[in-house]
Amino acid sequence: MPETTTREPVERNGLVRRVALLEIPFPGAVSPDVERARTHTLRWLRGFGLLREESAFEEFDALRLERAMARFYPRATGEDLMLATDVNGWFFVFDDQFDGRLGQRPDAVARLLDSLTAVMDEDGPAAGTPSNPLVESFRDLWRRVNDGMPAVWRERFKRHWRGYLLAHHQEALNRSGDALPTLEEFLAARRHSIGIQPCLDLAERCGRYTLPPELHGGSPLREMRRITDDVAIFVNDIVSLDKELAVGDVNNTVILLHRTTGRPLEECVREVCAVANGRVVRFREHAARLPGLLAADGAPEQLRAWVEDYVDGMRNVMRGNLDWSLESRRYDAAGVAAVSDGRRRPWAGLLAGPEAG
Repeated sequence: MPETTTREPVERNGLVRRVALLEIPFPGAVSPDVERARTHTLRWLRGFGLLREESAFEEFDALRLERAMARFYPRATGEDLMLATDVNGWFFVFDDQFDGRLGQRPDAVARLLDSLTAVMDEDGPAAGTPSNPLVESFRDLWRRVNDGMPAVWRERFKRHWRGYLLAHHQEALNRSGDALPTLEEFLAARRHSIGIQPCLDLAERCGRYTLPPELHGGSPLREMRRITDDVAIFVNDIVSLDKELAVGDVNNTVILLHRTTGRPLEECVREVCAVANGRVVRFREHAARLPGLLAADGAPEQLRAWVEDYVDGMRNVMRGNLDWSLESRRYDAAGVAAVSDGRRRPWAGLLAGPEAG
């Protein structure tokens, strides 16, 4: 297993200073229905047993995860926004399972992932399988998200979710292996485990449209989606740096640069910020020429409007991820303390039986 990253001091109040190096000049907005979505999702998580104690309920609420989705989908309200906030709440409960022993046991992670991918394949649990709140809540999400959506969208969403889930096995291998991954190897998995592609699929669902596969797979939309992934990764790695140093996680571009080059962490932060800013510049160049490309191809007006909405969705994800990170308690001093010195979030011990290893 790679040794724990050197704990070079990083000021707890340095978060704002670090993100000031980022240039993501997109407007931000928040859905007016955010408080209703917050109440709904907390109730949903508690109903499935994902937040079992009052302390877990209060600590989770302080993360304000619903505001991330309200920023990703600022025009979404009602059931659309509540579904999105349920998905995001599940994301974070699931992700936090791997901060402890489970995250360093690839075989145990693989067993849990098998249970979740079986839900996507519409396979019921085997007879005698113990109830698992992560699996049962995911089953509810999967049914609700896919309800009423066209087959082409469902297949793409399934492919993105499968990539998201399976990438957690690679991250467990990264934590437990004898050598660090290269930056390219890390990014190949992290572009899935960051969960941005399923979030962009939800932008289509909220907008009541499905872009044709040839647009998703063509230029420049394919590269714009990749850029959105990368910007979200780099921003997350910058804002979560203290947290990942506290738990000894290697799945962070700043930490990988620091470990492989020996350069100071703050210098690595500046490099990652510069790369993120360069990606944003490239995205804006693509966005500026995309309407002309669609017009030249004879795309109908309705399709062009849907593409513009989708491009707005990518902007909302990049800007919303940053803005939410600064207002959440997940990455401030209290959030870092919650996972320091071997402590874990109170919802991080949900698994019992074979998945727990």
